[in-house]
Formats: sequence, C-alpha cells, structure tokens
Amino acid sequence: MRRWWQEITGLVLPVDCAGCGRWRTVLCEECRAALSGRPPHRVWPDPVPVGLPPVYAAARYGDRVRSVLLAHKERGALTLAGPLGAALAGAVRSVADGAGRGEGEVGRGGGAPLLLVPVPSARHAVAARGHDPGRRIAMAAAGVLRRAGLSVRTAAVLRQRRVVADQAGLDARQRLTNVSEALGVVKGAEGLLCRKGPVVLVDDLMTTGASLTEAARAVSLAGGRLLGAAVVATVERTSAGRAPQINGTDGERHSLVRETAGKHLNGGTPR
Repeated sequence: MRRWWQEITGLVLPVDCAGCGRWRTVLCEECRAALSGRPPHRVWPDPVPVGLPPVYAAARYGDRVRSVLLAHKERGALTLAGPLGAALAGAVRSVADGAGRGEGEVGRGGGAPLLLVPVPSARHAVAARGHDPGRRIAMAAAGVLRRAGLSVRTAAVLRQRRVVADQAGLDARQRLTNVSEALGVVKGAEGLLCRKGPVVLVDDLMTTGASLTEAARAVSLAGGRLLGAAVVATVERTSAGRAPQINGTDGERHSLVRETAGKHLNGGTPR
C-alpha cells in the first residue's frame, strides 16, 4: 500500500527531478542524457572475476545517475522505471551486437525470444521496499525492446539458495568467495532456459562484478545460452583492494556501501 500511494502521488503532485532536484519534473533532460545520452560501452571491474561474462553499461555511476537509481530503489520513485529501463534496453542491445548477434538475428524472424534474467534481490529486501527494483527495470527494458520490434521476455528464474555474510569491508576476492554458489535456478525453470533463446543478465549497477559472475554460473549450469550482461550503470574501475570513493550524506553513503559491497545485507548478493 505504501509503494502504491507513493506512485500515485508522484503522478498527481509536483515533484523534483530525481537526479538534480530541478523543480516540477520527474527527470530533467540533462539527467535523462546522463542515463542514455551516449552509446552503451563495454565495462570491466578491477580485478575482473574469473567467469564474468561480457558486460555493457549505459552510464557511469556519477552524482545524477546515482541519485536516480537510489530514488527508484530506496525511495520508491516507481515512475523512474521507464527511463531506467530505456537505458538498460540500450545496454542489452549492445550485448547482443557485441556477441555477434545483431538485431536481425536476436528476437527476430520467428525465432526464440531474447531472455532478460534479472539478478535477484533478497526476499526480505523486496518486502521492505514494497517492490523489486531489478525486476521492474528489466520489465521496462523488455517493453522498450518489444516496441522496437524485438521478441523479448523477462525470466526472473534466479533465486538465492543461501544467506551470505555482510559484504561491507570485504575486498573483491573475499566477496567472490562469500557469494560462491549462492544463486540457483528455480525448480522447473531449467527447461525454459534450455528451450528458449539466448540469455542476457540484467542489473542496475555493477561494482565488483561478483553477483553477475555468480548469476552467470547459475544460468550456465542450468543450460542457459548466455550472451552477456547489461547494467544501467557501473562504478569507475578502481585498483584491486580499493573501494570506490563515496560522496553525499551519511545516510546516502551508508546506502551506497550496502549497494556496492553487498546488494542487500544478510541475504543479498554482492555486485
């Protein structure tokens, strides 16, 4: 009910831009450009985890993009799923093109649809927020791609198989160890992954690449034909063992630590 009310009030009452605070606009043109204003690009964390598939990002994780992602995820600004999904859709197309499967082959000609598989959030985090931000953005991206003439489906087939420790304070190697074999494919979904088209993993943010690496392992083990991964944004590459620089208020810094060190504390998967 709380999230429903937030969505309705956001439609009927004046709001500020989620990216920069400009008055009476959900997302100004400058902030939309920060999300989708340039072609998606291939990105790598530092160090690169063994098993990480090719990853494309729509944007760099800076002040405007960071604010938009947090507003959607943590403050329930659900109308932002549209522009975030549009940015993610561009990254998905880049994954397909980068894999040598241009738009003429993927999701066209009556073939199997492209499957967008979101990296899952912990159930308790979804319950606390009142929505699943990753799945919502994936569905918005699928809608954008379908309107462009592609056959695309979202397949939320990954689930957490076990609780992982709090990732805050762990380096990239420790995070990979902590999340190892934490994800699995829901019972009965193996056939979907095997029979349907190629898979693109999708998420809002990549930092260490740990969650995408683990998701790739789970999908491949279940027989999925994995093309790569697409994210809305990525943190700038940092030297091994160094955390990204964090600006903002104490509350925002704490939220970013949770989002970059571990997708959700006590049951999330680290990015």
